[in-house]
Amino acid sequence: MERILRKCRIQNQLVRECLAECLGVYILILFGCGSVAQVTTTRNQKGEYLSINLGFALGVTLGVYVSRGVSGAHLNPAVSLSLCALGRHSWFKLPFYIFFQLLGAFLAAATVALQYYGDGGELTVSGPNATAGIFCTFPDEYLSLLGGFIDQVIGTAALLLCILALGDSGQGSIPEGVQPVLVGAVVMVIGVSMGSNSGYALNPARDFGPRLFTYIAGWGVDVFTAGGGWWWVPLVAPCVGALLGTLVYELMIEVHHDPGLKHRRPVRSNDKQLSNCFWKYKINLILSSQMSFLLFWHLKPQQDHIFQL
Repeated sequence: MERILRKCRIQNQLVRECLAECLGVYILILFGCGSVAQVTTTRNQKGEYLSINLGFALGVTLGVYVSRGVSGAHLNPAVSLSLCALGRHSWFKLPFYIFFQLLGAFLAAATVALQYYGDGGELTVSGPNATAGIFCTFPDEYLSLLGGFIDQVIGTAALLLCILALGDSGQGSIPEGVQPVLVGAVVMVIGVSMGSNSGYALNPARDFGPRLFTYIAGWGVDVFTAGGGWWWVPLVAPCVGALLGTLVYELMIEVHHDPGLKHRRPVRSNDKQLSNCFWKYKINLILSSQMSFLLFWHLKPQQDHIFQL
């Protein structure tokens, strides 16, 4: 058996990294959107808002554990973009990472739909029985596109600030095995404090991959037109917020560290010391997960968003 498995080993490093990103995002969305689906299809009888937050937070944590040793666990195009801007990730690899992050989210959404779809279920985007919100985010009725854009930028910037701090060796070392748990905690606190406006996607792959699935699977073009054409906001705003949060942290904190206490050379995904450098990348994963689990806002009991598949 071991000999057969060795023959299946992929020699290309980039392909291995992309597969790790795909699987990490898959785990994140599987548990995150799965927790939303369980709550909404049972009309809050088997779960509630807190369980959805926990689903996404733990999904992020486990997604990091799955992929960190191979790809650095970006799990978020906005994070990958920020790392490229910092010179800690290859620009050449960026489009490959993004594609496989989207693929992982798409496949996870399909898996959740396969688990929870029932005969006679309504594939609607709005209304009391809407189900599209299980997979992707939509703004609350009072939120304008500009307000939603600002909301996503601020949330993603805050996320990056916290993640960069956790990975900053100049702030003191954190045991490697504990770091994924702390990343999940960051996602959790963002969900309970900033999730009311639009579900806080904060991750282009987490939102667009499942949205594309819903479009293909029968929800139709409404998933792109609903919310005043909201679909592009979770794509663009998280990238802007990630770059902004990274810039603020670098200028206000990291650049002022004693150079002798900080290891600042660029980190490569195939570096032999990747396990020690991983938390320079963890900011990537965080963005993706928090975006996912915040979509539950549309399912909260206070609104008429109890969905059925």
